[in-house]
Amino acid sequence: MEKAQFLFDKIWDDYIAQNPEVKEIYHLFSDLGETVANDHIAFRTFNDPRVNIDVLSNAFLKVGYKYKGEYQFKEKHLYARHFELEEFKEAPRVFISELKLEEMSYELQVIAKDIINRIPDAVLQSPDFLLSGNSWGRPSYKIYEQLRKESEYAAWLYVFGFRANHFTVSINALKQLDSIQKVNLFLKDKGFVLNSVGGEIKGTPAELLEQSSTKASIKEMDFDEGLFEIPSSYYEFARRYPDQNGRLYGGFIAQSADKIFESTDFYKKA
Repeated sequence: MEKAQFLFDKIWDDYIAQNPEVKEIYHLFSDLGETVANDHIAFRTFNDPRVNIDVLSNAFLKVGYKYKGEYQFKEKHLYARHFELEEFKEAPRVFISELKLEEMSYELQVIAKDIINRIPDAVLQSPDFLLSGNSWGRPSYKIYEQLRKESEYAAWLYVFGFRANHFTVSINALKQLDSIQKVNLFLKDKGFVLNSVGGEIKGTPAELLEQSSTKASIKEMDFDEGLFEIPSSYYEFARRYPDQNGRLYGGFIAQSADKIFESTDFYKKA
């Protein structure tokens, strides 16, 4: 577990450095005396064999994680797998998705192949590849907008690269904010905006998983054409329920995750 914790600490440090709002929420929970445990983290990638799920998951497999399930998102042209550290049930799950390039337009495929071609070999071969971010250079806002029209997922990946897309607070570990309704109300009272696509709460107790998330915080990014504000990453919250055998559900609901993906969709501050 020590090797896994060391890896997660590095991923967390990069994540909060990119997302000050997440750090603020974390401290708001901690100030209530809550234990902020992590339910899962998520990564995005392309299904190119140089950077696909097999490549990103390798860092987790090396510290003991094992494949547990797979998911399809037809409308978003995504495939995903999740991994668990079976020896430590409290360890965060890992959710990695990839964009099916063969299902996208020729133009998007060319852009994706170009940025992957520009990743230095040393970065591709690094054990910290999943934390390498954008190693292909300053993005173009024109290309970002072009990608966004076809795939918000691809547009986010083009700008931010390989790093955690989000962490997830386990509501099961909270004492005062012990329901997803209480968490959501607390966040809104503090001025945070939630992802309301498909409703603020995704999933039901009957499905054994409820999820919600903030909308990705707005960050000023340096593009070829100048500085532009775009959504970065978000914080998710998950409440899991026991199955008929009394075991806490460990998987994901594709229909809910589909809406959670939209937490990084483009929007402007009100």
